Amino acid sequence: MVDPRTVRTLSFRAGYLLVAFTAAFFYLLPIEVGAGHWPGPDLILSVAFAWVLRRPDYVPVFLFAPVMLMADFIFLRPPGLWTLLAVLGLEFLRRREVTSRDMPFAVEWMMVAGVMLAMAVLNRLVLAIFMVDQTSLGLALMGQLSTLLSYPLVVLVSQFLLGVTKISPSEADEMRYVR
Repeated sequence: MVDPRTVRTLSFRAGYLLVAFTAAFFYLLPIEVGAGHWPGPDLILSVAFAWVLRRPDYVPVFLFAPVMLMADFIFLRPPGLWTLLAVLGLEFLRRREVTSRDMPFAVEWMMVAGVMLAMAVLNRLVLAIFMVDQTSLGLALMGQLSTLLSYPLVVLVSQFLLGVTKISPSEADEMRYVR
């Protein structure tokens, strides 16, 4: 007999892969790209951050890291740098899941914003140290702002349409007991 919690976890992991591949597909479509356009949000990162703060077992690092590395190759970023920063950001948020259960959404959003800002700054710093060509600072900031502005929508869709809610204290105790 299969545990329903295991089936649910595996289905959401598959769902995360579906979201990631769908987002990558749409990012690659040539839809009015060019000068003067606002960069789209990083939905792969946004969904992972939203889900890890609600259900840490839905986005394990062994699933997230290959997805981000694939995105590095597809979007022609330096392979591994953004992946490393994203994994560090994800794990930082995963470690704070227990404290974030009681946080109001605005505080959670600011915590995610701080992590994304730190990731962006470290990314630009490492690229500058190794003298790698970078996009303009304004464009990079607009991309981060776009991701941050999409975060509440990602949380709403995750919570109300997909049912990815925060773990209750009783569920957390039960999960720790089962593990």
